[in-house]
Amino acid sequence: MDERASQDLPPFDDNHAAEDDATLSLNEALFVDLIQQWKSIELLSSLRQAIVEMKRRIGDADDELRKNGDGVPTTVFNKSYLLADLDQIAESLTLERAHYYLDRLLKSIREVKTNAINDINLNRWKEYKDIYTDSLWLIDRRDSSGVHTAGYWGNFVPQIPHQMMQRYTKKGEWVLDTFAGSGTTLIEGQRLGRHAIGIELQSRMVEHTRRLAESEQNPHNVTIDIIEDDSTYLDYKALLKKYKQESVQLVVMHPPYFDIIKFSDDPRDLSNAPSVEGFLAMMGRLIDKVAPVLDKGRYLVLVIGDKYVKGDWIPLGFQTMNEVMQRSFALKSIIVKNFDDTSAKRNQKELWRYRALVGGFYIFKHEYIFLFKKQ
Repeated sequence: MDERASQDLPPFDDNHAAEDDATLSLNEALFVDLIQQWKSIELLSSLRQAIVEMKRRIGDADDELRKNGDGVPTTVFNKSYLLADLDQIAESLTLERAHYYLDRLLKSIREVKTNAINDINLNRWKEYKDIYTDSLWLIDRRDSSGVHTAGYWGNFVPQIPHQMMQRYTKKGEWVLDTFAGSGTTLIEGQRLGRHAIGIELQSRMVEHTRRLAESEQNPHNVTIDIIEDDSTYLDYKALLKKYKQESVQLVVMHPPYFDIIKFSDDPRDLSNAPSVEGFLAMMGRLIDKVAPVLDKGRYLVLVIGDKYVKGDWIPLGFQTMNEVMQRSFALKSIIVKNFDDTSAKRNQKELWRYRALVGGFYIFKHEYIFLFKKQ
């Protein structure tokens, strides 16, 4: 029963969304002028006819609206969402409501509205359908694109750091991963344009992860580095000075789930903690070390699950959550993420079902993503 789930899932493939995700580039000045003309229309029926004509023009690749020469300002839309917005205007029951939607469409073209912690344009929020906002994450396939690999037992799915960096960082900001493992966070940082530093205790993994990161494309020319050290004792202020930084804007922690997987024989390894209490003390020391270099108002992400001991459920995730909350952090969300086909149980599903029935327990099918904000 004491086996941690490895996120060893089939390759991610989402070809079905290709049409919905198609982008559309329109001549911005011409499109804005047409919307302004619509606002002077006094009959809903006439406005609806104008929108029908607009949808026809959008579908015509040779239309002037779609021709964007050199130096002509353009606006790029997600095609399906633009068409949905036009339908919403056409289906309005009053001109007042139609004008409200027209003004909102104009604002989405003219203004970019972001906040202090990410680059999401809130005036175009509907177009971010790839960003999760619910607390239950059902991910059936890990992203295995590029150099991502599921070969390291215990690594987490790339979608987790990907989502967290999109929601809680801006391009060019700094991310710290205190348990770098096979470099999942570092690889996603490269792809998203975030500087990322990983700490890893095992020498063999440091060299392996460095090679992986170096073989991944770095289109944003960000700093990606992995440091061999004990994350629970490291001087993070001194480390950041090497990069001419004083702080980071996101911390990601995906520690061992105590002793479920023995990652090494090193006594500093959290998987070799002498007890649950010892594990929690080590995690508390780590949080004390990391907290001073995380900017106030920014986020710490903890990915962890529970375990069984002699048939009794040990709420390791919530116990570790409490260690964070005893410091200067507020709990913002608890996300439950599924896992189904683990490498440990893949060929033993019936056996585990029998054991569950005999032992009166339930088989683990989830882990937690705890989200904290530094106060």
